[in-house]
Order: sequence, then structure tokens, then C-alpha cells
Amino acid sequence: MNTQAQRRYQDVASELRALVRAEGFKPGDRLLTERQIALRLDVGRSLVRDAIIMLEVEGLVQVRQGSGIYLMEPATDATVVTDDIGPFELLEARMVIESAVAGLAAATVTKADITAMRDALDQERQGISDGSGDYSGDRRFHLLIAEASQNGVLLRTVTELWDRRSRSRMWAQLHSRIFDDTYRARWLDDHQDVLDALRARDSARARKAMADHIANVSATLMQLSDPDDPGFDGYLFSTTRALQAL
Repeated sequence: MNTQAQRRYQDVASELRALVRAEGFKPGDRLLTERQIALRLDVGRSLVRDAIIMLEVEGLVQVRQGSGIYLMEPATDATVVTDDIGPFELLEARMVIESAVAGLAAATVTKADITAMRDALDQERQGISDGSGDYSGDRRFHLLIAEASQNGVLLRTVTELWDRRSRSRMWAQLHSRIFDDTYRARWLDDHQDVLDALRARDSARARKAMADHIANVSATLMQLSDPDDPGFDGYLFSTTRALQAL
């Protein structure tokens, strides 16, 4: 297995460390913007975002919302991120896998599956209404779709992707920068579109609805966590590449 390809953002983080040394940045200095880093290193914006999140978890940089990225004094007990997955790398994987799973599930979904999915959306709607930050309905909806595919391997794969998200320090770090949760209502609408496609047993429509949903998740998180400028560059998202591959 080519683990280097799976951890491309770690390579970008190493290139950023080299850039900091080469440019003579000192603790407290404001670094380049994400857009400037992406252009300098010739990589996508989402790879840069994942790399910055990793360095943030390690305590090497500090992201100040609306201000930028600042170099920190290296700590002797700094956290080293090794076995984690960048949030946007994870979303790209989910787009590829879960869109295909939704397409398959449309051909095999049962009435009981649809009823359970409706309950999951009600649970998600209640969590949004309560403002509790409870995402269990969201997770349950996606896992029910994988279960409806009637393929145990795919169910385990999707479950593992969601488990990795729940364990990820990088995912938690990303969400620590986001204070506006109005996007959750839009995601619920996306889920309803997926459910409608599954009820119609339309595989192509279900596949597209799921891909569009995860693209929306990625774009929203990219925008809301932008340390530099809310006028972000959508064409640099990793999910654009995933959409083109579907």
C-alpha cells in the first residue's frame, strides 16, 4: 500500500517547515496565506488546509480566525500527529465511497430501511433544533444507507471512515474554529434529497445526491474555517477532483 499517497498533506507540512526555515520566519511571525502557500508549493488548497491543521494540532502554528497563520515557539512536549487522516482527505474518500454505496443501496433498499432513515433524519432535525451539537442522527443516516446496500464489506468500510472521523484530533481541531452551525440545516436538506432518490430507487440520482452533499460539506467547512479570507477558491477543493472522477 502506498501510504505516502494517503498522507500527502504530511508531505506538504514538511515542505512548509522547510519554507519557514528558508524564509527565516520567527515565532510570532505571520506566515503566508493558504492561497500563497498553495501557489508556492503548487498543491491544492485542501492539502494546505490539512497540513496547517496538522501543524496546529502539533502546536507549531496558531490559526487566528480572520487574521492568519502564525508561527509558534516549538514546545518540548509537542504532540506529533502520525496516525490520523486530514479532514479534507477524509471527505474526499467519503465522497468516492459513499456516493457509490448510495447508488448501490438504491437498487436494494427496503421499506424498513427507508423508515429507519426517516427516523434518523428526525433525530438529526431534533439535534439541530436543540442546538446540542449532537451529530448522531447524521452518522446514523449515512450508516443506514451503507447497511441498505446489503454489502457487509461496504458497511464496515463506511463505519470505519466515520469512526476515524470521531477519533481524529485533526477533525476536532477543524471544528474548534467553526462557530456558525446554520449550515446543518442545509445538510439536512441534502440528506432529504438522498432519501428521496433512494425511495425512487434511482441509483444515478442517489449517487449524485450523495456526491453533491459531501461536496457541500467540504466547501462549507473550507469556507467557515478559512483563517485568511472568506472569499475562498472553490476550484482548489480536493472534492472537485473526486467529483470529476465519479
